[in-house]
Amino acid sequence: MLESPPKLPSALESVKPREMDVNAELAHDAAEHAQFPTDGLPEVAVLGRSNVGKSSFINRLVGRRQLARTSSTPGKTRRIHFYRLDQSVYLVDLPGFGYAAVSRVEQRAWRPLVESYLGGRRPALKGCVLLVDIRRGPQQEERELLDWLAAERIPTRLALTKADKLRAAQLSARMDAVSRQLSLATEDVAVVSSRTGKGLAAVVGWIQEWTGLLLRRPDGSAHD
Repeated sequence: MLESPPKLPSALESVKPREMDVNAELAHDAAEHAQFPTDGLPEVAVLGRSNVGKSSFINRLVGRRQLARTSSTPGKTRRIHFYRLDQSVYLVDLPGFGYAAVSRVEQRAWRPLVESYLGGRRPALKGCVLLVDIRRGPQQEERELLDWLAAERIPTRLALTKADKLRAAQLSARMDAVSRQLSLATEDVAVVSSRTGKGLAAVVGWIQEWTGLLLRRPDGSAHD
């Protein structure tokens, strides 16, 4: 008796896409300059005011839920975290600034660490992404930081976070207003939501421009 041929999938049967998670790991947890990586891999720094959503932003960007640990206590991150992606690029999480409940003594303690990284003419640092809550817009500290980064000749782009908190009709107007206020080209400003993932395609493009690494969603599809 002849064996039946193997059953072929019908056109109605879907094939699940192969998982394509970014190989991401916390490679360095630095409390001082001596603990920064020395392998020369390109780095992209993520900066922002405390409670702007840096951890959620990083997790959504690399497709991991808990790579960067979120906290209900703003100002908790007091070290510089270097996340190595696909063994080829570092995404660098800098301590948040501007949280009033953190003592001025603590803030003064963090500042030399951050300035030793950003102000050290570090060849591996290819660019910065500054996160700003779209509902608040850039405050004096963000404007001063942008001026300082420009003086250090570090390419910097702006990601307006928490876009899901506003109506769609408001987003374009807010983006245009911020671009004019900071004299930034519109292509250097993105409106993003870490909850939905909307707008991250622009950030992915910046990272690819700076490092050559193209980040995708876990299923291999492109970011929105």
